[in-house]
Amino acid sequence: MAKKYQVMVFGKSGCPKCKVLNQRLDKCLEQPGWEDFEKNYLNLETEEGLVHFCKVECINPQRIPAFFVAKKTEEGAYKPVMAPQPGQTDPVCKKSRLHHVVGLQTDYSDAGRGVISPRMIESVLKDAASL
Repeated sequence: MAKKYQVMVFGKSGCPKCKVLNQRLDKCLEQPGWEDFEKNYLNLETEEGLVHFCKVECINPQRIPAFFVAKKTEEGAYKPVMAPQPGQTDPVCKKSRLHHVVGLQTDYSDAGRGVISPRMIESVLKDAASL
C-alpha cells in the first residue's frame, strides 16, 4: 500500500554522497514515527529521474544529492509539499534547505561541507508531516 508521503531522492550511480544520503534516510525511516513515509530513489542518469527532477524546478543540478517530500492527494497522485514560507532562514538546514518545496539539496560551500546530516533529514520530514 502506498504511504502518505514519498521522499523523492535524486542521485546518480557511483556518487558517494548519494550513497550516504540514501543510507541515512533509510536508517531514519526505519525508526518509529516515520511509518507514513517511504523513499523513492530517482537516478538522474535515467529518463524517469530527469523528468521528475525537471518538474520540481527548484533543485540546482550542481547540488546533488537532493530530496523533497511529496504528499499523496485524494486522487492518489503525489504532489510536492510546498514550503509555507519560501526562503525563510533555517537554523538546522541553513543553505541546504530548498525554498519552494520542503526538501534539501547538498551545500558544497565551506560552511555546508557537502553534508546532509541525519538531523537535517529529520527536520525536513517533521516539517512535511506538520503541513
